[in-house]
Amino acid sequence: MHDDVKYLDLHGDRVAYREAGQGPAVLLIHGMGGSSLTWKALLPHLATRYRVIAPDLLGHGQSDKPRGDYSLGAFAVWLRDLLDLLGIARVTLVGHSLGGGVAMQFVHQHPDYCERLVLISSGGLGPELGRSLRLLSTPGIELLLPVAAAPSVVAVGERVRSWLGARGLASPEVGETWNAYASLSDPQTRTAFLRTLRSVVDAQGQAVSALNRLHFTLGLPTLLIWGDQDRLIPPAHGEAAHAALPGSRLVILPAVGHFPQVEAPLAVADTLDDFIANSSPWHGPPRHADHAEAD
Repeated sequence: MHDDVKYLDLHGDRVAYREAGQGPAVLLIHGMGGSSLTWKALLPHLATRYRVIAPDLLGHGQSDKPRGDYSLGAFAVWLRDLLDLLGIARVTLVGHSLGGGVAMQFVHQHPDYCERLVLISSGGLGPELGRSLRLLSTPGIELLLPVAAAPSVVAVGERVRSWLGARGLASPEVGETWNAYASLSDPQTRTAFLRTLRSVVDAQGQAVSALNRLHFTLGLPTLLIWGDQDRLIPPAHGEAAHAALPGSRLVILPAVGHFPQVEAPLAVADTLDDFIANSSPWHGPPRHADHAEAD
């Protein structure tokens, strides 16, 4: 999956993405500091049944990193325009971490594109958040990161990770976290990361919540996947969303942390397959529901 990156131009920016398979469209949205590579173990399984699109969000991976808007709303519009460019009118959204928040914002803004929603260790469902991201959102971190994530420091870290990996001591979760950290050695990536982070996080935790807007997804087939060992975004957030979304499905995977798609890709693929096969595509929220109740 490392050599199958495609590129296109979207509003003057280069967008990197991965695409595989044919059939109903599935859009995979990665998390903060990540890239489409987070889906590398999952994508081949899904591609046997679906047309899978996994972009590098703007500011991430191999996509351009312009000075601009990195809010959830901007990402949602950007993804809509990407789908339009690819000729995709309807899609099952799968969002991990920040990507879950983007997916929920996408449903809110562009419900006519949405068939199903899958949230994996999703942000945007409560204030609690691991200490590392809260720390990175604090003022002045711009002065520390160029030193803490300097190329020489990252190079040493890569050697340590290789040594640990060769001895089976580096977990997939640690690997994903390290990849995100190592990407911050690039100044443009670092700036885009901080803009993205601060659009949703402050020192107290997650500052943006979709819980008060979940009623817009009434009837939308929704699957929530969490690892029971997630220390970045607690499984309780998935449980709260499940309770707030009648008819939703919650799957909590044992001995899995914040990256189920990396730590347990076969379990995630099987869960997704079952969910898509046994749910009908959504056709948007009921029109004039408020008026009908008033009558």
